[in-house]
Amino acid sequence: MTQTASETQGFGHVTLAGAGPGAVDHLTLAVARALASADVILHDTLVSAEVLALAGPQALLIETGKTGFGAHMPQDEIIALMLGFARDGRNVLRLKSGDPGIFGRLGEELDALDAAGVAHTVLPGITAASAAAASLGQSLTERGRNKELRIVTGHDAEGFNEADWASLARPGSVAAIYMGKKAARFLQGRLMMHGALATTPVTLVENASRAEERVLATTLADLPAAAVRLEGPAVILFGLAPRLAAAQSLEAVI
Repeated sequence: MTQTASETQGFGHVTLAGAGPGAVDHLTLAVARALASADVILHDTLVSAEVLALAGPQALLIETGKTGFGAHMPQDEIIALMLGFARDGRNVLRLKSGDPGIFGRLGEELDALDAAGVAHTVLPGITAASAAAASLGQSLTERGRNKELRIVTGHDAEGFNEADWASLARPGSVAAIYMGKKAARFLQGRLMMHGALATTPVTLVENASRAEERVLATTLADLPAAAVRLEGPAVILFGLAPRLAAAQSLEAVI
């Protein structure tokens, strides 16, 4: 059997995985197994304590501190830790909330691992948009309503994110907007400038899937006012309102 460059140099292995939106029940079996077997776990701040509790007793847990607009560990330091432990022969788990392939800098980390010749595996996770839509009793796509789903970030490293606003503003469009709380007024302005109706339904889901989940159903006209009421991580579902049954159960927090 041919050995990989990683194996011939005695390197360990890196698993880049998604912890899901927060609730331990949303964790995949593959990621649960990776948690139990990892020597080192480099986890983002939003990974829940109940997920981290599944780590094996041998695991060294290091918080890498990724939160929007908050204190965080620079990406190059995270990569240096990941490579350093792998070069020491450790089994490293790079654990991110949600899915690592959605606004999780997965590509940058894969590039670094490839360049260093370190073997790696990617394990997907349930993303916040899926969990949030489930809380509304809604489907992210629906025949006769929307033929596509947009996944958009509210901001990037350069500031508020520019998107194809004309397309998003069309009637029936559905978008999951990540990291959009502080960009709410910007998003509202761009969408309405391109023709989106002020009455377009918008639902904000804070701490999706967690015990402290909070759902605010509103319209594009009132999006900024709703966004300032939130404190935790949230996903904005543009074009979706809770189904009637879900809305009745959420009445206390809407």
